[in-house]
Amino acid sequence: MAICNVCHRRCDLKEGQSGFCKARKCVDGVVTAANYGAVTSIALDPIEKKPLKLFYPGTKIISVGSYGCNLRCPFCQNHEISYDLDLFPDTRFIDVKDLAELAVEYLHGGNIGVAFTYNEPLVGYEYVVDAAKEVHRRGLKTVLVSNGCVSREVCEKVTEHIDAMNIDLKGFSDEYYSKVLGGDRRMVMDFIEYAAKKSHMEITTLIVPGYNDTAEEMEKLSYWIANLNGGSGAKDIALHISRYFPRFKMKDVPATDVRLIYKLAKIAKKNLEHVFIGNC
Repeated sequence: MAICNVCHRRCDLKEGQSGFCKARKCVDGVVTAANYGAVTSIALDPIEKKPLKLFYPGTKIISVGSYGCNLRCPFCQNHEISYDLDLFPDTRFIDVKDLAELAVEYLHGGNIGVAFTYNEPLVGYEYVVDAAKEVHRRGLKTVLVSNGCVSREVCEKVTEHIDAMNIDLKGFSDEYYSKVLGGDRRMVMDFIEYAAKKSHMEITTLIVPGYNDTAEEMEKLSYWIANLNGGSGAKDIALHISRYFPRFKMKDVPATDVRLIYKLAKIAKKNLEHVFIGNC
């Protein structure tokens, strides 16, 4: 048996058993990334789609995803590759050097590098690190889009190889994180606090009606971001406030009122210089 060190779940795995994320497996007594190099999704996206507004705006980036996730957000828009694994299409193996060379091939199309996204990339952090090294060797940029719910050990291994991140800070309540998402808010906050010192950082909060949509919560969340890095977070870190739409297991919850999104953005702007609205 072996214990996985990636996130708050600390899965204790028997030989051949997969973890909660469905991407890590115990092989010969060691927990490894079963999804290493297994690509489910790849596309050339505008950098703003990550979303990153302050990092090389107007450029594009090769976005690549695998499978697996350590959360269980009931409104997940990528659930087929996150944990409904019977639904996702066949994977194809892409070697890290081949991925980096593909990024080079698309330089003429405005590409600046590779983004690890779509599913939760850090349940297969080994591939992220290995691929990021190859991308950097070719003088290109690396981006991570993550829920940030991973251990400090993994955080430290990954951040030195990433140029920019967008991390989901899905709310500012422990109850919401634990009961609705199956995550650990403090772990995400620790990740952001550490990574913001190493990489360009932007944060996304999806506003779900009745769950994380109060003015008080947005005030606390934006104030915390503003005070990161000795207070430099107010001007250095962008917050993306995104509108929720009914999907997956939460089709009974109506879309967020656009007026509420603008109201919460106005509150956040009291603490932050860069506040952006999404899905409106």
